Order: sequence, then structure tokens, then C-alpha cells
Amino acid sequence: MYEVRFHGRGGQGTVTVAELLSAAAFREGKHAQAFPSFGSGRTGVPVMSFCRIDDRPIRTREPVTRPDALVILDPALLHQVSVFEGATTSCRVLINSARPVAELNIGELTDGLPPSTVLTIPANELALEHLGKPVPSAALLGGFAAITGLVTLDAAIAAIAARFARRPEVIGGNARAAWAAYRHVIDELAELGHPICSESTGTPAL
Repeated sequence: MYEVRFHGRGGQGTVTVAELLSAAAFREGKHAQAFPSFGSGRTGVPVMSFCRIDDRPIRTREPVTRPDALVILDPALLHQVSVFEGATTSCRVLINSARPVAELNIGELTDGLPPSTVLTIPANELALEHLGKPVPSAALLGGFAAITGLVTLDAAIAAIAARFARRPEVIGGNARAAWAAYRHVIDELAELGHPICSESTGTPAL
């Protein structure tokens, strides 16, 4: 079972990106679940959401305490809440920030994690460029697909299209943001000496 924990603030799409990941995994024949943490969902309040993916039915509904991957939607939370709690040395970390990891002052938090497993991605900026709004959910989904290989970019974009089927005007922008984020992470991994084979290299036809 692969377990993912998302940290963000109310209004950032913390729950949405978990649900998109779950939907993408389901499209590829996997069992998946996504759900938010209990507590306030008011705008600006720190929130968590969780996603589990497995080849077998998932029985547990407990919060994720030993994440295989972390997605941080608001980098300000890195020094405000224990976002790395429970993370192991094999944990993949994706942080929504235009700044490189070295400038985030999180060395003491990521000690023991290989450099190629902790990456930043300018998800807000990519969303603003392609969607016109700094809503990072789709971009982070694309970046997550690249850093983990857990779902394909094609499945991620299909999940985006299904999610926003009643709002077709936002599908293309979200899909392009996901594709740009995917390419960004692939390029970042290549610079770190960890190139991966991309299954989807063309711009999405949306």
C-alpha cells in the first residue's frame, strides 16, 4: 500500500488534489481512497488530506501517519506544523514553492533524505500561467506523477477532465498546468542525476 499525506490551508485545494490522485489511480485499475482530516476547513486554516493506493481493497480509514510521500501546498507550514512527522528515509516530498529546496531552511527536517526525493515546484505560478488563477492542485498532481511514477500523466489529466466535466472552460488550463509541472519535475530530477522515462512528452490536446 502506498500512503500519501497532503498539508495545506483551507481554500488551497488540499482535499481536491488528494481526490484527483485517487481518481487517477482508480483509472489505472488500482484501489484508492482519499479523505480530509477532521477539523476546520475555514480559509487559511492548516488542513490535511490523505490518499491511499493499493492493488487490493483498502480497509483502513485512519489518518496517514507513516507517509510514503508528502505534498506540501503551503511552504510556510514547513516551520509551523510537523509536516515531516512519520516520514521515512524513502519518503518522496513535493513542496509548492518557486524557491529551491536549499533556500527553504529545512535541512534539519530533511536530514537523511536523498536530494532527489525532496523537490520544489512552482505550482502556484504554473497554475496562474495556464489557468489564470493560483490554484495549485492540478500542477501538484502532475508533479506528483513525475516524482513517484505512481500514476501516469495521462491518468492524471483524465482525472482532471472528469473532475471538471461540468466546467469545461477550466479543463484545458488545469491539464496544461499538470503537464508543465510534470515536465518541470522530470527536468529537475535529470539535473540531480536521476532521469526518468517519460510516458507523456507532448502537450495535452485540451
